[in-house]
Amino acid sequence: MDKKIPMEHDKKIALVAHDNKKRDLIEWAKYNRDLLAHHIVYATGTTGALLEKELNIKIHRLQSGPLGGDQQIGAKIVDGEIDFMIFFWDPLEPLPHDPDIKALLRMAVVWNIPMACNRSSADFMISSPLMDGEYDRLVPDYDGYRSRKIRLGDED
Repeated sequence: MDKKIPMEHDKKIALVAHDNKKRDLIEWAKYNRDLLAHHIVYATGTTGALLEKELNIKIHRLQSGPLGGDQQIGAKIVDGEIDFMIFFWDPLEPLPHDPDIKALLRMAVVWNIPMACNRSSADFMISSPLMDGEYDRLVPDYDGYRSRKIRLGDED
């Protein structure tokens, strides 16, 4: 069974970029500024500061990724406060907060959040006709998991 999670016309978008990908994300966001302007945009740390300066639109800024920003985005996904995520990550750069990034990507999949990890997929997502209308995102019904009986010694 799935639950329908409605996305409103104005989407709640998370923009995240690793240091080596910030320029790419900024260029992409500048190109798509008018499309982003009527949505609610969240971003981590330095990325948020750069986006706000370059786009001259309100960015809800969270902590830097290594300081917990990735986890803040993940928590917002779980709480239904993020509709989709654009995360330009650098697959060639080892990062000390890699477990946080994997957890963030996992939350996006668990909660069926549309996600773009590069410019091409971000272009397809932002230009989708689904961006400018309401959309029911299907999420597995986790009530059975939440209400299961737990015995001492079971893993959570």
